[in-house]
Amino acid sequence: MKVLATLARLYVDDIDRALPALRELTGEDVRSRFPYGGVEVASIGGFLVVAGSAARLAPFREVQSTLLVDDLDGLHEFLDLHGGELVSGPNSVPTGRNATVRHPGGVVFEYVEHSVRPGPAFEDRS
Repeated sequence: MKVLATLARLYVDDIDRALPALRELTGEDVRSRFPYGGVEVASIGGFLVVAGSAARLAPFREVQSTLLVDDLDGLHEFLDLHGGELVSGPNSVPTGRNATVRHPGGVVFEYVEHSVRPGPAFEDRS
């Protein structure tokens, strides 16, 4: 399993208000945007924007970063070697598969393997 990219998570209450500044800051357009688990998610530049009310965001806030990987199947071997707790997954998500892991020391990452190439108008297909 190889990490292809790391996305910093941004938790916001209004995705439409947050995205224009991020477009200007990154010089990039939104790569994907879709509803998921009661929140709305958008990927832009090196950011994963997660939007919703405080109550809706609460279950997501523990995750500190999203790691895009080439093969999620290697996660179990990685955990066997380095330790950690599989909190959730692997799950089907709009962009492919994900899993959430709490690593030794307490850091929590979401691992995502894309099975489709998300575009600006990518919609939730689940």
